[in-house]
Amino acid sequence: QVQLVESGGGLVQAGGSLRLSCAASGGTFSSYCMAWFRQAPGKEREFVAAISRSGDSPYYADSVEGPFTISRDNAKNTVYLQMNSLNPEDTAAYYCAAAETKRVRVGVGEYDYWGQGTQVTVTS
Repeated sequence: QVQLVESGGGLVQAGGSLRLSCAASGGTFSSYCMAWFRQAPGKEREFVAAISRSGDSPYYADSVEGPFTISRDNAKNTVYLQMNSLNPEDTAAYYCAAAETKRVRVGVGEYDYWGQGTQVTVTS
């Protein structure tokens, strides 16, 4: 059983940056594909970015590719999401997720473990 705890959310002005972290415990971190999803009020949870177990295959939603970077440190059991050039449309609760799979996955239902989320609010 993997436990995931996100941190790093907050309030930022448009054009600013945030770095989210997700610390994992209770499992073999390097066995999991890791991902970030987000959910804005009244909207469905959507895929943001994912990274393979080794960290060499990041994959992004079209809406964030470029400004956002996902990375992982298997020695620290942590996955990160660097978010640059933020805009108000990025406002959402951001969730970390883990899937015990070799290949990167993008579907909500394909992930087995979820964190509680961290709120990101971008003001104009």
